[in-house]
Amino acid sequence: MRKEESTAVYRADSSGLPQITRIIDTTSGPVRGLINDGVHTFKGIRYGAPPVGPIRWMPPQRPTPSKVVLDCSDYGAPAMQMASGATAAPAGDYGMLMARVFTTPSELKIQNEDCLFLNVWTPATDNQKRPVIFWIHGGIFAYGSGGQPVYCMEDLARDHDVVAVNVNHRLNVFGYLHLGDLMGDAYKSSGTVGMQDLVLALQWVRDNIANFGGDPDNVTIMGQSGGGAKVSILMSMDSAKGLFHKASIQSGPGLVVGRRDPATAAAKALLMELGIQPGDIKSLQGMPAQTIIAAAFAADAKSNAGPRVPGMRRPGGIGYIPIIDGVAITRDPFMPDAPAVSRDVPVLVGYVKDEVTIFTAGEPWFREMTEAELQQRIAMLGPMGKPLVEAWRKIRPDYSPTYLFTAAMSSMFAMGGSITLAERKAAQAGAPAYMWYLTWETPVANGLFKTPHTMEIPFMLDSYRRVRAFAGPDPEAARMEQQIGAAWVAFARTGRPDCPEIPHWPPYDAGKRSTMVFNLESQVVNDPNSEVRKIIQGA
Repeated sequence: MRKEESTAVYRADSSGLPQITRIIDTTSGPVRGLINDGVHTFKGIRYGAPPVGPIRWMPPQRPTPSKVVLDCSDYGAPAMQMASGATAAPAGDYGMLMARVFTTPSELKIQNEDCLFLNVWTPATDNQKRPVIFWIHGGIFAYGSGGQPVYCMEDLARDHDVVAVNVNHRLNVFGYLHLGDLMGDAYKSSGTVGMQDLVLALQWVRDNIANFGGDPDNVTIMGQSGGGAKVSILMSMDSAKGLFHKASIQSGPGLVVGRRDPATAAAKALLMELGIQPGDIKSLQGMPAQTIIAAAFAADAKSNAGPRVPGMRRPGGIGYIPIIDGVAITRDPFMPDAPAVSRDVPVLVGYVKDEVTIFTAGEPWFREMTEAELQQRIAMLGPMGKPLVEAWRKIRPDYSPTYLFTAAMSSMFAMGGSITLAERKAAQAGAPAYMWYLTWETPVANGLFKTPHTMEIPFMLDSYRRVRAFAGPDPEAARMEQQIGAAWVAFARTGRPDCPEIPHWPPYDAGKRSTMVFNLESQVVNDPNSEVRKIIQGA
């Protein structure tokens, strides 16, 4: 490699076509990407050695540095996926609409155990020390990747002058199978290797991001749904201390993690499906990945383990989740209190109005439910079902029986946990917590979804122009990005979400419960939907 080639800067020309970047030295080896409309884009950078064969279910290892320039112009492979139902095989207009935004069906074609890749978007590979936003995808702990259109962070880097990173890591049975009690002490942390992957990716950011124009001392981890739970867990992991400085937890308040005994039972069930005896690690290491996934689905279905939202189909893979292994994870993230290891990390936490409509819109009862059917279905929600429905009837008198039912489910899905997390973070009297609540309704599909799970993502990641099928047209979509995008970037830059586009946003406490309610005209509301909160918290 000639010296002049390694230091040359390649800029976009008047053709509008992508141009190649200069070569960037990293701990993984020299990399080269593409410049797209001014944004230097590096996709598929390897941060971990392929976790296959003898290092299946082992802690991640750094890759052997490449001696040749690595082409980083396209995404690396997504992890092995455990997606089911409409997520994996969309049916009808609703399913096909969402498959253009969350492309899990496509990822099932290219999934691979060799998945430890990350992506970087930056305005310039200089020494400006921009804030770094590290995005962790959702999909419970079972599926997803950083390559989905809604997670593209190119516009975020361009419009807000930040360095953006997202990441793939081990999931489901490959990331969270506890073998310590079945395969020996060498596998005592196998039930947390998916989280250990994220720590290794953050170490890569610490060691390399300055070469991409980012500040390793100003890293914000952000995640939604399962990604939000992963952020919660990282906040409690000693190995992650100092690797990030701010955190955003969105519709995924991970208060607790799994336990060793149920995890061992799930591992036993998988071995039975595969016909493998405890202790026979070589046979398990040599089993084809697709065979393991099929067996995991079968074992998971038989056990029917794990949480679910009443009235919804249970997704696959939810039996394989991070646990307290005593090695990588030593405590619950936010139970009984906020973790001391991240005391100085400010938190942005919140949820959306109609979380579960994105999961239930394909159900035969959706939009067809009568008042009598609503009363029958309330029982599925347990003792708080009826009080929740009646509380929402007062708050949203225009809601039909279908939307009253989903509002009650949505409250149980993310609202209570998010508020509890914010309360415990505030009570710690360290760095502040800031609470938000999104009520803007997407107009797509004739308003079918209202304000569904994931609705804030295209605005906070500035990807809304890439997913119009979900975010809808301007000017409303642009207005939401102007507020949410600016607030999230302000938080990443300073630790405070205050910005000119919204009113002053005070920290959360259990007295005032100040919450930014995002809509076309956002406002701070103290204790929004207080009656619902009191029901959920048993107050």
